[in-house]
Amino acid sequence: MTYPPPSGGSNEPTWSGQQSAPPVDPTLPVSGHPIPTQPTGADPYAPVDPYAAQPGSGQPAAYPPGAYPPGAYPPGAYPPPAYPNYGYAPPQKTNGLAIAALVLALVGLASCITAPVGAILGHVARKQIQQTGEGGEGMAKAAIIVGWILTGLFVLLILFYVALIGFAIWQSESSSSSY
Repeated sequence: MTYPPPSGGSNEPTWSGQQSAPPVDPTLPVSGHPIPTQPTGADPYAPVDPYAAQPGSGQPAAYPPGAYPPGAYPPGAYPPPAYPNYGYAPPQKTNGLAIAALVLALVGLASCITAPVGAILGHVARKQIQQTGEGGEGMAKAAIIVGWILTGLFVLLILFYVALIGFAIWQSESSSSSY
């Protein structure tokens, strides 16, 4: 079965404007540079001796005067000596207001009066810590969280008692007016 020829009268395939890419060389990565290869059986992590003979030359490695083998330091360019406790940072001074805020917020578990004070002091302590760089950020956050949660629970407890007293008064008035 044959198809009718296109309107141009030719059975030749038409060019769509796209060309195919050249064949991909498997030895080249995406960047187009050759992939370095290791001889088979060589350990890629083995240390390299810069003074070893050049492969295939039969002579030791020679460097021009004043040049150093790869990885060697020139005279006077050694790294500085390591000092005792190098990298040790002394402990940060903890903000006293953060400590006081956390103590007052936790005492608020028993008294409920000191919880809002602890929360407010926690806010002040966080601002001081940001300005001075002292430690105690976690204590200040804990004081804020605990202090405001306990304050909210204390307010709910007061509202519950007020509603309970109001209900009791309403009950006593409605029962006394029925007589």
